Amino acid sequence: MMKLADLNGYEYELPPELIRKQGVEPRDSARLFVYDTRTDTVSFDTFRNIASYLPERSLLVLNDTRVLPVRLWLTKETGGKIEVFVLMNRRESDDRIPVLVDRKVSVGQKLFFPNGDHLDVIGQDEQIFFVRLISQESFSISQMIGRFGQTPLPHYLEGAGIPEDILRERYQTVFARSGASVAAPTAGLHFTERVFDSLEKKDIRSLSVTLDVGQGTFAPLSEKNFVSKSLHTESISVSDDVARDLNTAKVNGHLIVAVGTTALRTLESVCRAGHFAAFSGPTDIFIFPPHHFEGADMLLTNFHLPKTSLMLLVDAFLRDKGAKRDIVPLYRLAIENGFSFYSFGDSMLIL
Repeated sequence: MMKLADLNGYEYELPPELIRKQGVEPRDSARLFVYDTRTDTVSFDTFRNIASYLPERSLLVLNDTRVLPVRLWLTKETGGKIEVFVLMNRRESDDRIPVLVDRKVSVGQKLFFPNGDHLDVIGQDEQIFFVRLISQESFSISQMIGRFGQTPLPHYLEGAGIPEDILRERYQTVFARSGASVAAPTAGLHFTERVFDSLEKKDIRSLSVTLDVGQGTFAPLSEKNFVSKSLHTESISVSDDVARDLNTAKVNGHLIVAVGTTALRTLESVCRAGHFAAFSGPTDIFIFPPHHFEGADMLLTNFHLPKTSLMLLVDAFLRDKGAKRDIVPLYRLAIENGFSFYSFGDSMLIL
């Protein structure tokens, strides 16, 4: 079984200039790295041409979650500033909202919004605090973060200088519908209506599942993860209609393309013995080599941070398909050819 020490094999050196700090315009002008595992061939293209690499009647599975502006800067009763990170994906009600804070607070304190409304700190469970929203105008926490919140960003995008109004639009897929994520399903950021039109011409349909990306996605891996074969818990949703369409695609021999690691994690969570089941609830599945994939035949993904669970998932997919190259040699080839990495970076299609 794989161990924590094996992560050393998932290290690579990335020149800082290959970390793209802002999304390209138009979205589909990002580059596309295509790896065909059957022929062991690599080709470079532009994302807008992705339809030319997918078989007719393929089925794309998208993660339609929305990124919420859950980072708040509030004021303590002493006048000091405090950063509050609202865990909307774990919220049960406005009377008990889980949050993370960047400095010491204690039960009984009040944290004030600019309009005078405040959060009462009512409980604590290790690093997580629970707060209650007190609003003079009966605003919900969703309304408050929409009004005063900032979009959370990975550390490598801090200081990129993107205005909040632009960030809320650009760090969001064009097909985002629901959910409460702290990070975008980045493989979906490249899609445009032009791309969907080109896919439709090849009778390539798309359907949506939901995985709400949680704060745990940024946590480093531990030995415990490998022993338990589990990760942080995230909420997923696959409807009856979507499960039925996925099963129909399987029966008809139509290939399923997972758009992003979040979509792939969702599919693997609900597929058993080649059959998809509708489900709404938590998943903590940790996918690392070796793993036999039942939920998808192809994967579209961005280039991920070293030694992360996302890299392990992609490498497991490559190995399960019998690829002659592992993920690190492919990443090094992408680096040699100037591909951009991470959230606003370019994409990789694994056939």
